[in-house]
Amino acid sequence: MRFMVERDTLAEAVAWIARSLPSRPVLPVLSGLLLQAAADGLTLSCFDYEVSARISIDAEVAEPGTVLVPGRLLAEITRSLPGHPVEVDDKDDVTLTCGPASFSLVTLPVGEYPRLPELPRLVGTVDGAVFATAIGQVTPAASRDDTLPVITGVNVEIDGDTITLVATDRYRLAIRDLGWHPARPGTSSTLLVPARTLSDAARMMAPGVPVRIMTRGTDGAATTRSTAVSGTSDAMIGFESGGRRLTTRLIAGEYIKYSSKFPADFGSYGDMPAAPLAEAVRRVALVAERGSSVRLSFEPGRVTIEAGTKGQARARETVAAEFSGNETAIAFSPQYLLDGLAAALTAAVGAPASASQDQDGTPVAKEGRIRLQFTGPTKPALITGSPRADDEPAPDYRYLVVPLRALTSA
Repeated sequence: MRFMVERDTLAEAVAWIARSLPSRPVLPVLSGLLLQAAADGLTLSCFDYEVSARISIDAEVAEPGTVLVPGRLLAEITRSLPGHPVEVDDKDDVTLTCGPASFSLVTLPVGEYPRLPELPRLVGTVDGAVFATAIGQVTPAASRDDTLPVITGVNVEIDGDTITLVATDRYRLAIRDLGWHPARPGTSSTLLVPARTLSDAARMMAPGVPVRIMTRGTDGAATTRSTAVSGTSDAMIGFESGGRRLTTRLIAGEYIKYSSKFPADFGSYGDMPAAPLAEAVRRVALVAERGSSVRLSFEPGRVTIEAGTKGQARARETVAAEFSGNETAIAFSPQYLLDGLAAALTAAVGAPASASQDQDGTPVAKEGRIRLQFTGPTKPALITGSPRADDEPAPDYRYLVVPLRALTSA
């Protein structure tokens, strides 16, 4: 095998693949990164029976071939190479030459490496930017507690031309609806996708570039492999866009009945400008110590945001607000509040309706709004965003979060 490739192209491709390499491979060979050089270019891939990643890049291939090299070491090397084209050959060991720099890598046995999974069933396509934004809005709410695998995933519900993404860690719940193009009309299914892998998939998505969603073994009940990690199944999902493909085994189990978590109504609501509110909370939260809260207190025409660390610092800032209700104050975990506001801000100012026209037809930007609805200091509060002050909150994103007082008293 012998090929030449641009340094930046190779470094970016290896870095993306390396994110999917297992941190503690059950077999040494699974730590490898597979390089396949062919007449049409270079393909890099990895697979550990749970997650696979594959990317194709342009390369000048003099001699086709396949080698398996230590993945994380290759990532370290390519990141540090000087700005020259990289030449790779495997006459003895695998040798990388880049200008004055040269590295030799011992290869791993290709014959022992697992075959990458094929996902023959195309479920549908979705715009890369829309899907990546939706993923970014919900994945922060997914649990990181591996003892409860079901809530470490994002519940992907497909119903016709709508996808609903749901994530929770039991203390907050994020929901995002988005449109897509199903391969077959009337498609309906529910897939539980690991949140971390879904976040990695979002990194390969770009505006205007369709993302192909493919599945395998999602019809009927999934069975658990003895070789799989507990909580996973044989069913898989894959995302393909721009020459990159990422697949992951789905999480087995039934997701929580999240619809019942939403209160029937709320006694109080505050309507606030999205960007000023998010910026104020971000500043005030700087002085909030671990376990303390960010408190929002409403009064006519404004909301006061406060936080502090006992004996060290306090912060206070006011933002304009329209308020209605009897309960005037509520407090949240700083990070939970920041995550919800960031996603609601995206829903508010990122929507096409965030721009209107003046009398001459010239687009005029309208400030997005965030609405906070709550009933009391122990009841879940709802955060939503809308593109204009006179609009109802956008229904495609909802963030339900438990106030801090309820958390600490539980």
